[in-house]
Amino acid sequence: MASTFRVSAVFGLVLFSLLQCSLGARKLTALVEQQPLTLTYHQGHLLSGPISVNLIWYGKFTPVQRAIVADFFASVASSSSRRSAATAAQQQPSVATWWKTTERYYALSKPNPQHPQLVALAARGGQRRAVNVVLTADDVAVEGFCMSRCGTHGASPRSKNGRFTYIWVGNSANPPLVAPNGDVGVDGMVINLGSLLSATFTNPFGDGFFQGPPEAPLEAASACPGIYGKNAYPGYAGDLLVDPTTGASYNANGLNGRKYLLPALVDPATSACSTVV
Repeated sequence: MASTFRVSAVFGLVLFSLLQCSLGARKLTALVEQQPLTLTYHQGHLLSGPISVNLIWYGKFTPVQRAIVADFFASVASSSSRRSAATAAQQQPSVATWWKTTERYYALSKPNPQHPQLVALAARGGQRRAVNVVLTADDVAVEGFCMSRCGTHGASPRSKNGRFTYIWVGNSANPPLVAPNGDVGVDGMVINLGSLLSATFTNPFGDGFFQGPPEAPLEAASACPGIYGKNAYPGYAGDLLVDPTTGASYNANGLNGRKYLLPALVDPATSACSTVV
């Protein structure tokens, strides 16, 4: 079953197990100096303008699990100026604010190996100007899942029907501190979705913005591993917001009262990992 989101923005639409260290250990931040990060532009096309995001559900997902993911994409889409009212409805820091970092790459640009089964699944969505997001449930076994990767993004081969980009994210069921929406697996999926969504828009066809070799690129989010808030260092996710009722850790508010934990992104204006808290 597929769900579709239609978005229009200035730029487009728009594992994790973290250890929380003791307060005393935070003094180590003084010893960790972040190195400048420069994602080189390789002269390829980025995704811009109205882009359809098609959600392709594979396996058993409950209505609540689907709502968590759907609200995330609706929150990203609300960053469009045409939906300023929805953006204003989100408490700060928000998902829409987080997405603004990805939008900055478009101003710097000019107007991977594929898994056959993933491409075939993704082809069930739109064929033109689309990002087809394949989400596999925890009852679906994917070869090599979370051994070498817990998600990926790529593009279909060129054809007479056009070319589409795709994202695949599986249900990792690895606990993110305390899950913001009460579902460990799906809240973990949203983190990977955020990372791969930003990568899909800034490096959709493998010749956009990235650092390092094309076969193993560091992209907007993967260049900032394990960073979710300020003062982060290896083993410490950063200074996060905590829901006083549930004890859940998060860093961005979404629509419909959702709270999400989203990865840091390389800000092209500062060449540093940027977080919303």
